[in-house]
Amino acid sequence: MANPSIELLAKELREFADERDWNQFHSPKNLAMALSVETAELLEHFQWLTEEQSNFLPPEKLEQVGEEIADVLIYLTRLADKLGVDPLKAAFMKIERNREKYPVSKVKGSAKKYSDL
Repeated sequence: MANPSIELLAKELREFADERDWNQFHSPKNLAMALSVETAELLEHFQWLTEEQSNFLPPEKLEQVGEEIADVLIYLTRLADKLGVDPLKAAFMKIERNREKYPVSKVKGSAKKYSDL
């Protein structure tokens, strides 16, 4: 696919849901719940792995993880589309807020939360 984008993905997902008459099920509440379930399924692949193992997944496990990441992205994109939120714009705005909350001079090499700085 040439030039994929969040907008194109949202459009494809809208059409996919429309063709199947699934909009009746795609309320923000239901999409948020489905997103949570898919995120848990992604997390399950890392349960009990060491840090080292999580960095070097075997090809078959990496493929499974990729499918779960796709599910998470699909539900997140669908939720954002339903709510009229531009996820890329929201993410860039959040990065800017985090730059203010986590200045390099105070947090470099630290995992402390901003409220503990």
